[in-house]
Amino acid sequence: MYRQGDVLIVPVPEETAPGADRGLTKQPRDVRGRLVLALGEVTGHAHAVLGPGDLLREPGPFATAWLHLPEGGRVVHEEHAAIALPKGWYRVVRQREYLPGAVRVVAD
Repeated sequence: MYRQGDVLIVPVPEETAPGADRGLTKQPRDVRGRLVLALGEVTGHAHAVLGPGDLLREPGPFATAWLHLPEGGRVVHEEHAAIALPKGWYRVVRQREYLPGAVRVVAD
């Protein structure tokens, strides 16, 4: 398991990786060629992956994202140390917080 700020990255076995029937949307790379896992709402910084691969998202604000890195990659952020990820599939989860009467994704 890997954590960078409010993003949790969990390796998953390839046989449990999501199939095409799950209604996932392939996410485009940003203008810098990165796969953005989470964009900082306050700072504008991004938790992003460098390297070949795909980022797939389920619909909804609290949905899980799935990251496929066929050759491995690096998770980068302007305020955190980079994390090297070996090749494989990963489940990406944003940290949530409870406020009286609501649950929301943590803003960084």
